[in-house]
Amino acid sequence: MKVAVIGTGYVGLVVGACLAETGNDVICVDINPERVAQLQGGGIPIYEPGLGELVHRNSRKGRLSFTTDTGEAVKQSLVIFLAVPTPMDEDGSADLQHVLDAARQVALSSNNYKIIVDKSTVPVGTAAMVKEVVSKLTDHPFDIVSNPEFLKEGNAVEDFMKPDRVVIGCDSTRAEAIIRDLYAPFVRTGHPIVTMRVESAELTKYAANAFLAAKISFINEIARLCERVGADIYEVRLGIGSDRRIGPSFLFPGMGFGGSCFPKDLRALVHTASGKDLDLEVVRAAIAANERQKRFIPDKIRAHFEGKMEGLRFALWGLAFKANTDDMRESPALEVIDFLLEAGASVKAYDPQAMETARSIYGGRIGYAPDDYACLDGADALVVATEWNEFRRPDFDRMKGLMRRPVIFDGRNLFDPRRMRELGFEYYGVGRV
Repeated sequence: MKVAVIGTGYVGLVVGACLAETGNDVICVDINPERVAQLQGGGIPIYEPGLGELVHRNSRKGRLSFTTDTGEAVKQSLVIFLAVPTPMDEDGSADLQHVLDAARQVALSSNNYKIIVDKSTVPVGTAAMVKEVVSKLTDHPFDIVSNPEFLKEGNAVEDFMKPDRVVIGCDSTRAEAIIRDLYAPFVRTGHPIVTMRVESAELTKYAANAFLAAKISFINEIARLCERVGADIYEVRLGIGSDRRIGPSFLFPGMGFGGSCFPKDLRALVHTASGKDLDLEVVRAAIAANERQKRFIPDKIRAHFEGKMEGLRFALWGLAFKANTDDMRESPALEVIDFLLEAGASVKAYDPQAMETARSIYGGRIGYAPDDYACLDGADALVVATEWNEFRRPDFDRMKGLMRRPVIFDGRNLFDPRRMRELGFEYYGVGRV
């Protein structure tokens, strides 16, 4: 099938590469000529495990190409995915400027029947807006499909190739049949393709993210309570996660959620509801709890050092908002760094993938270590901010020898509190005893 994907960010590039992997001819479009040149030259602008191999293999096979020419890509394609950014506007709503601009370009370049697929995370009513825009600019037939993505950064390729479900929102049997055919290779193990009305599909993405975010905020609040009553959150999460109605996923306490999806999607959902005179109290509570949780480790640092951090040196393990990505958008590590710098402390950080991202944010205001141990040299404390696997089993004796003071603030609960105390560390986790 001939497919165009407009946008080569985390979603667009994964969609394009995975569709090409199953034999489709895919053209990925981006308005940034530098990014397109990088992709044409074999470079990958984002870190996502397994993505580079897919892009390189399908580019060599001639099934995947990159261009800045939206018009030509549209003319050659039957299905056009809109995978452009939908950043949060000042009022919390999703900014649809890029989506509607892309829709206009598709309309102006249409030469026959097209299926326009909203892959970007967009609020309810966006498909109707896209349909209106396109209708005014072309007489060629088209259908609009809402096909929300459920990709986890760090596991996006696997999620696309083996989805839990594929959601298709449309009111055209012709478009539904074509999109079902496009996704058929990915659901051979029996996971469903779920069809529904467009509005339901648009809301499904936001509802899923809101539920998962609420689950994270819930376990973080229970972790806070554990510290007050002498309970251990890992024992509690095992107790409740064994209930099949609840399940163990997203019940790991930490420093709060970040990234490009949950924070903006929850605010957009609240904004959508408020426009319909509805207050989503549970979603707002999840947002508020998450903001408090991002201050959890800074509060522990302040308490331990009695508010006297000036001149102290802090090592930071992890910068990305989660492991297996270089994305620092709304990362809890940012809250820690900003707090320490404002308190007069110095910070030296290490992350396996997000170092360049951090440099683009902080420049020379923090130090950057070549590895995790170099980060510890002379540190008064270590803050663990991202759950990278390489941080899970370090040489604790070596760590203790490098640090000026053996103090660890473990925002991801990677280490066992009792063992850490036995080794002579002052250890602070999240809800651990």
